[in-house]
Amino acid sequence: QVYLSYSNIAALTHLASKPGWDITRTLDNVKIWTHEEGAVLSFKVEMQVKVPSHIAFSLLSDFRLRQRWDRHFLTCKVLQAVSEEEKIYHVTAPPTTGHKPRDFVILVSQRQPCRPQEPYTVAVRSVTLRAVPPRPEFCRSEILCAGFQIHSNGSSSCTV
Repeated sequence: QVYLSYSNIAALTHLASKPGWDITRTLDNVKIWTHEEGAVLSFKVEMQVKVPSHIAFSLLSDFRLRQRWDRHFLTCKVLQAVSEEEKIYHVTAPPTTGHKPRDFVILVSQRQPCRPQEPYTVAVRSVTLRAVPPRPEFCRSEILCAGFQIHSNGSSSCTV
């Protein structure tokens, strides 16, 4: 379990720091990049927000709050608190046209920075739990690597 938590954070950190990201769009405060490697297409979205980094981290690391601001989350339930920094959630998402609703079992790992120049990190990946097998009314979906890196821009703003 310790390895899975570490690899979750490491995978997101590695993906975000890869060279070769191409900026594809800039709208207002939002920048969108893509990175292609073989058959894998990754996206990175960055925005400036006017809240302190520790507040953004607190809001983004508790996935139960996400239903309030993300229309792709119908339900979100903590299945297991692995540690103070790791939780396993069951998330349901609305159906897309002609498809069943989706569900995910995800490990969310969070880390505060060790040094001032490091970001807060919230890493997400799918896991399997025998206690939560796929159900016929949902399409079990998978997240390979996702999350947030939150860089402080001073005392009252940050880059997510």
